[in-house]
Amino acid sequence: MSGSLLASARSHFATLRARAYVPFSDRPHSVLLVLRDGRWIPGVRIESASYSLSISAIGNAVTTAYSLRCFDAVAGIVSSAPLSAADRVYLQALDGFSGAASTSNGQGATAYWRTPPPELGTAVDPTRPVPASSEAGISAARNVATAAHVPESHFPVGAVLVHNNQIAIPGVNVEHPDWTRILCAERNALSTAYAYGYTHCTALYLSCPQAPNGSPCGACRQVLAERAPEATLYMDRHDAPMEQSTPAALLPSFFNSSDLISG
Repeated sequence: MSGSLLASARSHFATLRARAYVPFSDRPHSVLLVLRDGRWIPGVRIESASYSLSISAIGNAVTTAYSLRCFDAVAGIVSSAPLSAADRVYLQALDGFSGAASTSNGQGATAYWRTPPPELGTAVDPTRPVPASSEAGISAARNVATAAHVPESHFPVGAVLVHNNQIAIPGVNVEHPDWTRILCAERNALSTAYAYGYTHCTALYLSCPQAPNGSPCGACRQVLAERAPEATLYMDRHDAPMEQSTPAALLPSFFNSSDLISG
């Protein structure tokens, strides 16, 4: 059965290949995080000009599952290529994957299963209605923050990314036993959007329920400045008026790819 699931994933990998953002390595990688009912969540590699801030395909998909409140329903992961040693360590540290069985189709695609579903279904829809106002956007971000996976810090953060003023996509901070693989809410929302083909971020709502003056960390400022420099950023101030800015304004003279990509 797992072999047929690998075969079913092939056409999805062809689509996802084009959604990966890999201008530096030119090595696109994608995964399908498969739920027990056969539905799946895509993940693609997204590179940053600050290399260490690049988001792996598996990290992309796993954090999306948390933001969509369905990680507990994950049955396994199908990868377009064998996972790297770092990605295997990342996966094995997640609940239920320490002893996951793997299968391969002999052509690079590999699956890591808790329990394979009968067949592969459709993609989980991450989209939400666009908030009707900036206040509604902050309220939505506060609600999204309740899905954060923060067993160590107990510091939830929620984000709502608006694509092209047409749809909204949630993001939460997701902790991992390896703290270098933690992903913040802002980058979670951005990477989810990319994996689904939504790359034009026009606005981002951010709420840190436990920090009335919270704002994007340096890593998020860098990635947002690269991928959505002029998006309107709304930051929750709880009882005080929200603060409005842009990623480029929060990180003047940010490092970009102009000196890294010839031509």
